[in-house]
Amino acid sequence: MTPARRALDGDIERLVARDHPQPHDVLGAHPAGAGVIVRAYRPDATAVRVVPARGNVVELKRRHDAGVFEGRLPRRTLPFRYRLEVDYAGGSTVTLDDPYAFLPTLGELDLYLAGEGRHEELYARLGAHVREIDEIGGTAFSVWAPSARSVSVVGDFNGWDGRLNPMRTLGSTGIWELFVPGVGDGSRYKYEIRTRDGSLLLKADPVAFAAEVPPATASVVHQSRHVWQDDAWLERRHAESQLDRPISIYEVHLGSWRRNSLEGNRSLTYLELADELGAYAVELGFTHVELMPVMEHPFAGSWGYQVTGFYAPNSRFGSPDDFRSFVDRLHGFGLGVILDWVPAHFPKDAFALARFDGSALYEHADPRRGEHPDWGTLVFNYGRREVRNFLLANALFWLREFHADGLRVDAVASMLYLDYSRKPGQWVPNAQGGNEDLDAVAFVRELSEVVHRDQPGTLLAAEESTAWPGVSRPTYEGGLGFGLKWNMGWMHDTIDYFHHDPVHRSYHHNQLTFGLMYAFSENFVLALSHDEVVHGKGSLLRKMAGDRWQQLANLRALYGHMWAHPGKKLLFMGGELAQDTEWSHDRSLDWHLLDQPEHAGMQRLVRDLNLIYRDEPALWERDFDASGFAWIEANDAVSNTLAFARFGCSADRALVCVENLSPVPRPGYRVGVPRAGNWREVLNTDASIYGGSGLVNSGPLVAEKREWHGQPQSVELTLPPLAVVWLTPA
Repeated sequence: MTPARRALDGDIERLVARDHPQPHDVLGAHPAGAGVIVRAYRPDATAVRVVPARGNVVELKRRHDAGVFEGRLPRRTLPFRYRLEVDYAGGSTVTLDDPYAFLPTLGELDLYLAGEGRHEELYARLGAHVREIDEIGGTAFSVWAPSARSVSVVGDFNGWDGRLNPMRTLGSTGIWELFVPGVGDGSRYKYEIRTRDGSLLLKADPVAFAAEVPPATASVVHQSRHVWQDDAWLERRHAESQLDRPISIYEVHLGSWRRNSLEGNRSLTYLELADELGAYAVELGFTHVELMPVMEHPFAGSWGYQVTGFYAPNSRFGSPDDFRSFVDRLHGFGLGVILDWVPAHFPKDAFALARFDGSALYEHADPRRGEHPDWGTLVFNYGRREVRNFLLANALFWLREFHADGLRVDAVASMLYLDYSRKPGQWVPNAQGGNEDLDAVAFVRELSEVVHRDQPGTLLAAEESTAWPGVSRPTYEGGLGFGLKWNMGWMHDTIDYFHHDPVHRSYHHNQLTFGLMYAFSENFVLALSHDEVVHGKGSLLRKMAGDRWQQLANLRALYGHMWAHPGKKLLFMGGELAQDTEWSHDRSLDWHLLDQPEHAGMQRLVRDLNLIYRDEPALWERDFDASGFAWIEANDAVSNTLAFARFGCSADRALVCVENLSPVPRPGYRVGVPRAGNWREVLNTDASIYGGSGLVNSGPLVAEKREWHGQPQSVELTLPPLAVVWLTPA
């Protein structure tokens, strides 16, 4: 036996053992003297024939008992077109194009960029892509699994048999690739991976564009056919800075916003939500809708924060193109769409990213860095360039391919600190001896730079709960580069203040005023999010002090205070209804509450707050500039009152907010105002249309030349109990 023959026999044995990294070296057509040899591995076949595009059919001989067939075609040169005709016991015959007759579908530049971790369109190469090559339709599969000994693509197109479609590895990149003819849109698939220790893993595609509806876990081939209708929207977005405009965000969990009670209380689909949610958010005056994670996740109770399909929209509500239609339709309503994005961690589900190729591939191997003690999840290894590439490309994917207007990055604090929620001895200091995760910091800064460069006009917001400096400052100034940061300190202080009975509020007055000490250190979002109405915390209404009337009045006052305070706004769904009960992802919001006047009044208040906010530049033009804010009365803790002014860029734009957070009406209350002339009440949270007692200030309020609160003129008004009043020049 010649050395070449022995080598080939060894290759065939490795192929049959599903342990060959280059099956194309064995299978397909290969030159042999004045002709070619064609080999095919068709387990369980009784006969295999080559059917050339031109010429006679050639019967292949069985080369290996496991089902390797081989035959010589004389006077042939490569490349040449052929098909395989395969007979099986029982008389069935299958004709197919040979997957091993095609060149790699990734080019040298793709491999170089992927290897360097610089491929910003990684999703355009990895994953499953429906293609036509040499007039033959099929799907090109590619996956990164550098520690694998072999990888096969399996699916409903090959009976989930890992013997049939082994993939080839492409150089040192760790990427495996195969074009499978005949596989099209909607086909289910996974990757069967042989690890270094010989084990076989069955994994969903990390870059799958669609997935089966949970609890099924297969990836699904998807080819988008959506035709976008939002060109004008995108042009405006690219030309304008959203930070200089009013931003009022309605945070939504799609599965529980509203349900169809006539059809088993099911969640609405993307297409149903597009019209219903879009029309509702516009009616209430919101500028943006923020979606809790829509990326695929197997456990509904995680609310989407334990992602297994980073490139696939949640299949529970429809197809990826249905979600594209949802975004397109919301843009048609004039609403921006912000997506919650979770690059901080991922779950340990065996079918997903965890030890993907048998090694700690996406995560850290050391549990002191690789596991979240609170959430039972795994931490991305931001020091690995391919992992950074996976996440950076993913951020761009949602902004480019789904036209999202921004990303709210979840759990940023857990990324930045090595000792986040860890006890001494459970974490490893960085090279400088500190507790900062320098790899994560570098990743976040790169993320900000890439997003702002590639998708100008989009928002990047951080849920960051610590005093890390410069979260929303440019990277060239040493910041992290986010456009916005959630103001967690404001949220905790404000809710705690309103939780106290008014008789005790004088001792907590600084909880309302302290936030202005740092309000302009970052570009803040004031967020009353889903986190505040779960895990036994109760609804926002039930956090308020007093009896039911006082709770409703306090909640109205809280909203009046929030919408006047510097910072963009975010309210979780149900807050506008004054939900009585804590939010549950398993049921709809309590829409029936709108049959009660006080709850309908709360909804109307939120609508009016948004509409006035959007129409009054003093409330947003100088949101992040201390010159856009001035205290009028910050120290009247005994009376539970305070007053401040907001200013726009124009000298004639001003708004004064006066708050009486005691249950006692205050007639004849004098407040200094920054301008002479007439003022008018544009909002009063005690108005009867909102469910209040109706103690309002109708008619013009004349500013007298009487110095008060450090202002040269003042007005006298009636302050209703537990209420907030807004005044503007008449």
